Amino acid sequence: MFQKPYDVVDTNYSPYITFSREEWRELRASTPLTLSEDELKKLQGLNEHVSMQEVSDIYLPLSRLLNLYVEATQELYNATSTFLGNRSKKVPYIIGVAGSVAVGKSTTSRILQALLARWPNTPKVDLITTDGFLYPNRTLEKRGIMKRKGFPESYDIRRFIQFMADVKSGLPEVKAPIYSHLAYDILPNECQVIRQPDILIVEGLNVLQITRDPNNSRTIPQVFVSDFFDFSIYVDASEEDIQRWYVERFKMLRNTAFQKPDSYFRRYATLSDAEAVETALSIWKEINSINLVENILPTRSRAQLILEKQADHTTSSVKLRKL
Repeated sequence: MFQKPYDVVDTNYSPYITFSREEWRELRASTPLTLSEDELKKLQGLNEHVSMQEVSDIYLPLSRLLNLYVEATQELYNATSTFLGNRSKKVPYIIGVAGSVAVGKSTTSRILQALLARWPNTPKVDLITTDGFLYPNRTLEKRGIMKRKGFPESYDIRRFIQFMADVKSGLPEVKAPIYSHLAYDILPNECQVIRQPDILIVEGLNVLQITRDPNNSRTIPQVFVSDFFDFSIYVDASEEDIQRWYVERFKMLRNTAFQKPDSYFRRYATLSDAEAVETALSIWKEINSINLVENILPTRSRAQLILEKQADHTTSSVKLRKL
């Protein structure tokens, strides 16, 4: 019996090519390891121990892939510039890095920044985090969403979109707000200045999210942050592992940053181990887990590359979207 084309569905189809750690490692080719042990230590998160082997096996092949993509984009820019009579402005190659709280996306971003800056065609690589585009605490409190910091509605999306548009338009200087994790708020009189880098890495929870209407029934036609990305990465792990990493980090912060007199979380500095675990688990379940399940995890399939991490923070496999 004849079947219509839409009746034939390959349920095993995946938009990604999946590489085991060993397969991905082979794609490094002859890319040299230019990062030292001391440099790597400075790039790591509080409770994350990335080995030189991890850099060699996972991040070097990724930096090689991104360098090839950047080179191809630069050639396209040169062709367009020639066509337009050299009237087009230089614009950066923008990489988005998404993932849950405590999954290690900040470390991933910093390592990539360091490696990509060592390629001869991309000497200037800047990194910003989306935390700077959170509304100030006074605004969150006024709107009654202080406990939803990190959720889509807690960001000044208009300002973020304008920033991305200005960067991608090739403006010589664009300013981004700065967020202090110590003060747990935007620093009103400080900013990060972006001056036409070769690559800009944009790291944050919400970079692959799209805006939905209040009834969540249809997508509002508009511009999204991810529209400005040339490449996107999602750092993935099981929620069980991420929760454990979050609790471990909370306990370490209790003994370090929370001890500072001007820390917003100073009240947690005297918690016992048991109290710290209980508090961290409560915050995770009431805030971070909900945000992960409802807003962050659903964006994973929008990424061009997914790094799948194991319980010990090492990457077990890499998924690359098919062209």
